[in-house]
Amino acid sequence: MNPSWPVALVDGDVVLRPIKARDQRAWREVNRRNREWLRPWEATIPPAPPGAPVVQRPTYRQMVRHLRAEANAGRMLPFVIEYQGRLVGQLTVAGITWGSMCSGHVGYWVDRDVAGRGVMPTAVALAVDHCFRLVGMHRVEVCIRPENGPSRRVVEKLGFREEGTRPRYLHIDGAWRDHLVFALTAEEVPEGLLYRWHQARPGTPHK
Repeated sequence: MNPSWPVALVDGDVVLRPIKARDQRAWREVNRRNREWLRPWEATIPPAPPGAPVVQRPTYRQMVRHLRAEANAGRMLPFVIEYQGRLVGQLTVAGITWGSMCSGHVGYWVDRDVAGRGVMPTAVALAVDHCFRLVGMHRVEVCIRPENGPSRRVVEKLGFREEGTRPRYLHIDGAWRDHLVFALTAEEVPEGLLYRWHQARPGTPHK
């Protein structure tokens, strides 16, 4: 098993912990309530080529089995986000590559009811610090559609660098969509990304 998995990461009311099969009911409830809010930003499956089998979206249990298998292989870190003891979203560090790259990319979504409370920047900061300090990664990316203002504000608050555009990068909401690339390397946050977020956020006790 990957020695950096499983692990729970905590900062105040925000907890990142490994996704579990028993989270199904809470996960489905949050996802269902936020369906229309999340739909423009969620990955979709492109049409199958002629003669190829149609690929179906996985069930929740199939998704969790895949995520945990990838985690055990060291290629992914899949978390759920809890806020004040309630499941409110999901964050995954995926595409983890070792060797001369030591990189991965972060994807996330959160319940609209808690958006704007600092939950997602805190969760991303926790994940990035974990990747740099314990997992041993050197670079973390976040790829965001230009139109996704709330998600862009998360990385802007945390001080990610904008590196440019990847045209037609991912199949989102039924079509291939351009994405902006934001990134950080370990050298850019020697004190930790969570510390930087605390320093930048008014009214947050510094640690």
